[in-house]
Amino acid sequence: MSKQHPRIVDLSETEPNRRRGGDLRTLLTPATVGSTSGFMGLAVIQPGERIAEHYHPYSEEFVYVVHGSLEVDLDGEPFALRAEQGLMIPIDMRHRFRNVGDEEARMVFHLGPLAPHPSLGHVDTEETESAMSGPQLTVGGPEAARPVEPSEAIK
Repeated sequence: MSKQHPRIVDLSETEPNRRRGGDLRTLLTPATVGSTSGFMGLAVIQPGERIAEHYHPYSEEFVYVVHGSLEVDLDGEPFALRAEQGLMIPIDMRHRFRNVGDEEARMVFHLGPLAPHPSLGHVDTEETESAMSGPQLTVGGPEAARPVEPSEAIK
């Protein structure tokens, strides 16, 4: 049995991903630290920016707003989310984050469990201008077969 070792990852070691909007940085992932149950990162969202609507067919998402404030749409219903508040987004729930304030917002996110394959972790339900040119955010578990079907709430 192999033993995992702790590893510190600095934000400066991560590449920005703007494919869904904002600046998404995945820090603790299977690729960076060998995680097996989920991954964690930071979203930096400037005033007027948004993270496009999507859902996760295998993972719950936990978010914590560190700085600023956001509006989050959950299956189309808007909610205010401010600094020092957390939110758990259930599997299959469509969600989008918008910075409607006048200062940068920073949000820590964690998803778990991992999808059986990185390409199955996110399902986009709308596109952003940068979606065509940006890299895919591919973080997931080992390859396995499970059909991707949206929940009744998304159909």
